[in-house]
Amino acid sequence: MTMTGGCQCGALRFRAERLMDNPHVCHCRMCQKATGNFFATLVGVKKPDLTWTRGQAAVFHSSDGIGRGFCRDCGTPLFFHREAGGHVSMSIGAFDNPAAIPLEFEWGIEGRLPQIAQLGHVEGYVTEVDDADGAAKARATNHQHPDHDTEVWPPA
Repeated sequence: MTMTGGCQCGALRFRAERLMDNPHVCHCRMCQKATGNFFATLVGVKKPDLTWTRGQAAVFHSSDGIGRGFCRDCGTPLFFHREAGGHVSMSIGAFDNPAAIPLEFEWGIEGRLPQIAQLGHVEGYVTEVDDADGAAKARATNHQHPDHDTEVWPPA
């Protein structure tokens, strides 16, 4: 199953011809720092099955032999990989249809943050329906690339 994706601003786009059977959440502290979040969600793509169709990711070497790719323009974290390895672990949220990638396991659960247990139990929440004006303003003024390939971005 071929899947496409990219960064938030559209400067980088990729195509994965097939995904590995390892979609997971990583709770390690390095992934938390790399994503600026509670965890990273990743799925492997063998290097020959991954094509960058627009742009080239910047890479930060978080450890010896480890590269973490991101968009130099908007900062979207896109991948983690062992440079000597045979696959790239892509950020699931960077795919155009992340809901089509079910998780198989969690890694590094000793680093799992306690706030995750709060999800679904936090008393306060706001939906886009509750904040219709704010949601409409965000849609009308956003510069985010759409969840599909485009010939040219940004539009003229």
